[in-house]
Amino acid sequence: MIYLAQTDTTAGFLSTNKNEINLAKKRNINQECIMTSYYFAYLKQITKVSNTHKNKVRRAKKTTFIHKNNISLRIIKFSQHADFLKSFIFLYSSSANLHGENFNINYAKKIANIVVDNEFSQNTSSKMLKISKKSIKKIR
Repeated sequence: MIYLAQTDTTAGFLSTNKNEINLAKKRNINQECIMTSYYFAYLKQITKVSNTHKNKVRRAKKTTFIHKNNISLRIIKFSQHADFLKSFIFLYSSSANLHGENFNINYAKKIANIVVDNEFSQNTSSKMLKISKKSIKKIR
């Protein structure tokens, strides 16, 4: 099941299965997707966040954190998209376009099983930070 929704940054495909998103985007089936969640407690279940960075991860807006086990996760709290995410423990997320292409609303609606929003925009993607026990490195 692929959802088309306006995320807090851009129009995106969301699914419980990352392979569905990779097939829809026509990219490598094994490529990782960003895990999005409303629940910070879920993040603590799948990876350890050092005490040094917990508040930063919890309060960050429009930021993806790559953890030491290569899990990319975003906690989304402060947007309409957060209300949609509350219904799920987590969803995989990626921009709603073909791999390497710009957003095309007709293609995105054709691929999605459920269209969540009516208005879509392609804004800048989230910041990406690689987080380790003591440091944070900017990736994007």
